Amino acid sequence: MKIKIDIDCSPQEARAFMGLPEVAPLQDAMMKELEKRLQDGLKSMDPEALFKAWLPGGAAGGLSGGLQGWEDFQRQFWSQMGSAARGGKSKE
Repeated sequence: MKIKIDIDCSPQEARAFMGLPEVAPLQDAMMKELEKRLQDGLKSMDPEALFKAWLPGGAAGGLSGGLQGWEDFQRQFWSQMGSAARGGKSKE
């Protein structure tokens, strides 16, 4: 014996009938929070902000200040590489 029952109702009516919670308000709140976080993340992708982070003093102290910081970084990097190539011994 086979019995078939068709019920025509909306998802909201089915949730209420089965005793499931209404999740639409929670979903709306979560989507608003997600949108806010995405917008805050995009603000940090501003080219000027990235330039300031990568070149210390670059945007605030003029271009030469940022390039001086970059040159200092390169000098430090190459001195460490030279020291590693000599087996950790100094030039002296």
